[in-house]
Amino acid sequence: MKKNSTKMMKIYMVKLAVRVVVFFTVLTMYITDKHMIINLLVQPVYMGVNIMHLLWFGFMGMMITHLFPKEPFTMALLKREETKYTPVENYSKLELLEFVQDQNIKAWKVMLVWLLGNGVVGLLYAASVLDNADLMMLTVFFFLCDYICILFYCPFQSHIMKNKCCVNCRIYDWGHFMMFTPMVFIDNFYAVSLFIMSCVVLVHWELIYARHPQRFYHGSNSRLQCRNCTDRTCQMKNSIIRRKTEL
Repeated sequence: MKKNSTKMMKIYMVKLAVRVVVFFTVLTMYITDKHMIINLLVQPVYMGVNIMHLLWFGFMGMMITHLFPKEPFTMALLKREETKYTPVENYSKLELLEFVQDQNIKAWKVMLVWLLGNGVVGLLYAASVLDNADLMMLTVFFFLCDYICILFYCPFQSHIMKNKCCVNCRIYDWGHFMMFTPMVFIDNFYAVSLFIMSCVVLVHWELIYARHPQRFYHGSNSRLQCRNCTDRTCQMKNSIIRRKTEL
């Protein structure tokens, strides 16, 4: 890793490594004994704590920390906090309104694409083409992809949202809702509770955005401007874009 990597960038790389380990652990179980995942998903805690219970605790804890974030946390999440808002002098309220309207339309497009895609997953599950193990595998795949989108390439950013970086992303805290969407199809406490908590995180983010949109726009919050960014989590993503441009 480059010497000029920021503290947040290093934290993200460690978290990415953890997610890679989780993904390949579940993938190994999926390939070697798919039915074991199905059994572990429905096993009560009193019968013994298994890897699925540990993942549940980890996932749930991860979402709770997003409801009550503390340092160190990325500027992308903390921008919603009042203490992280530094107003731009004489910012245009008209430009802010236009920004909010534009981003809301794009956010709804992302939601539509996501729900349609997962609707297909639901239909395949209802038709018994997919089972609980498949949905669990899809969930940990989304869990990994969440950080791939932040660090390397995000199709939603590139093709729909058009935001310049994750720090300025309108839908940054939608990640948990997205990764746990497949869980809604499983009739199981652990699965459904993860989806419900992800909806709580999503609604919490949206309520703050609706009440304080000025905190989310670089034209009204100077902390979100590139010159004031301390995260620099866009390093690798921008490097990839530059290489593509040079080809």
